[in-house]
Amino acid sequence: MSTTNADVALSEQGLNEAAPPGKPSRTRFQFNLRQSGIYFAFAAIVAVFAVLTDGDLLQPQNISNIIVQNSYILILAIGMIMIIIAGHIDLSVGSVVAVTGALSAVLMVNHDVPWPLAVLITVVAGGLIGAWQAFWIAYFGIPAFIVTLAGMLLFRAITMITLGNQGIGPFPDEVRTLSNGFTEGYLGNVGLGPLGGADLFSLIVGVIAIAGMAAAQWRARRARQGYDQTVEPIGIFIAKIVGGGVAVMFLVVQLARFKNLPWVLVLLAVLVLGYSLLTQRSVFGRQIYAVGGNLLAAQLSGVKTKSVVFWLFVNMGVLSAVAGVIFAGRLNLAQPTAGNSFELDAIAAAFIGGAAVQGGVGKVVGAITGGLIMGVINNGMSLMSAGPDRIMLVKGIVLLAAVAFDVWTKRRAGTAR
Repeated sequence: MSTTNADVALSEQGLNEAAPPGKPSRTRFQFNLRQSGIYFAFAAIVAVFAVLTDGDLLQPQNISNIIVQNSYILILAIGMIMIIIAGHIDLSVGSVVAVTGALSAVLMVNHDVPWPLAVLITVVAGGLIGAWQAFWIAYFGIPAFIVTLAGMLLFRAITMITLGNQGIGPFPDEVRTLSNGFTEGYLGNVGLGPLGGADLFSLIVGVIAIAGMAAAQWRARRARQGYDQTVEPIGIFIAKIVGGGVAVMFLVVQLARFKNLPWVLVLLAVLVLGYSLLTQRSVFGRQIYAVGGNLLAAQLSGVKTKSVVFWLFVNMGVLSAVAGVIFAGRLNLAQPTAGNSFELDAIAAAFIGGAAVQGGVGKVVGAITGGLIMGVINNGMSLMSAGPDRIMLVKGIVLLAAVAFDVWTKRRAGTAR
């Protein structure tokens, strides 16, 4: 019996694994390769580069650099994964980053518009760019590949017209702080023995984050049991929580030892939490998976598929504008070449993070993990003094392996049925 993308998505989430009527929920160990394998791969890649760089990869300053240097790609990956889940693609995000960064520079630097108002105008402009492309895709029926390819050329041209052959800067301190700055040491430092001092406020935030993750996982487990669905043994469940908590706390401790939490990491945490809830817990989120899993079935079920696609591209435009402001603020300069190849990195992050080629499968956290894998590869190989040719070679192999893995797991699921 054949399997669809919708079946694979339901299988991954455990929604089609209910116990027989009258029997309690099953408790057994399950390892979903597509869903969990990316995290093991990420851990393995970090371990390999930590060894190859003699531990330099995991130094506090370097971890902070990885987060700050890849923040705009991670922001784009959040929107990209949602578009890919719905069965589309967006090739214009790099050019939208450039044109919105240029717009923010013109407003803040050339016309002295207060930075909060300038950022708001820039984000609205990003949404309008997304809406313009969404109209042709959702209501005119032109494939997203063609529309966004045209958008990539169009908005790059507008950027060049706006900036000419020169950049615009510098940006206000507040924008640069959002892009490159760190939270203040509100509660002072606390001694960590041989590790030295660390910011107490950052450590408290880390503990709260771990507690929130554990509580959310426990609630999800209880909900699955309430619907008589398969859950892993309590020992495995606790091991996963402890493992994730240790990783998060290690990250927070290292950042607290350097310059506290980057503000852009705070922004990313808010975006990841918000979009994870949107995709996993809301009606609109379920509709995104329905559109990508089986478009005809979604239409017959009453889903307004055109509206879903329209708002997905509007959202992508908004996130591209946010990334544009962050990138321009980090460089303290808006320039015509900004955003080059960002669309490729965002797409790669989504597919490496577990998105399916045909749509219907993927998670926001997976896309963030995929983006971090790309960031670790870039950073680790740079620490090893590898040339850009070798970095591109490794990234290409990783992307091909991720897509091949997606196809293999789908065939494996079909064979199992």
